[in-house]
Amino acid sequence: MARIIGYIAASLDGLIADENDNLDWLFKYDSMDLGEHDYRTFLSGIRTVVMGRGTYDFIAREPSPWAYDGKRTFVVTSRPIDDPKGPLETRSDVDALVDELRALDDGDVWMLGGGRLQMAFLERGALDEIEIYIIPEMLGGGQPLFPLTGFRASPTLVSAKAIDQGCVRLHYRFDDAA
Repeated sequence: MARIIGYIAASLDGLIADENDNLDWLFKYDSMDLGEHDYRTFLSGIRTVVMGRGTYDFIAREPSPWAYDGKRTFVVTSRPIDDPKGPLETRSDVDALVDELRALDDGDVWMLGGGRLQMAFLERGALDEIEIYIIPEMLGGGQPLFPLTGFRASPTLVSAKAIDQGCVRLHYRFDDAA
């Protein structure tokens, strides 16, 4: 059974994008040394990537090449994607997608970006672990790491580690994940 994991950065005030859905505040930390927790190392252990439509649209607007070649990629959306940036599959039913992902046995699944979709997976007991990189920036407004839906959980802290440039890595496990 595949592990479904999150790997995401958030501002100190708990936001993943500013009020204009901008990530410029985060890009200035691109040179940060994450050591063994580096994005490229993380991505090398991932077989499947899942993202919401907003995250996909953000990635599709960027001039950089598709970063997920060789990975099975799902975009959760109810609208068709014309001329996709890279090879991907679309799904609109989150419950069916969770069942499909749980049936995989060829590597980990990365829940990429987007607090709304991560929350949908959490509410279904389908996010096993999450690495959150707290960036020492206060945005004052924008998209929250986790939208307030009334969902409650008590994840287990696996580790907390100060890393480069004032960033802190938090690693949690959701023990009641399906």
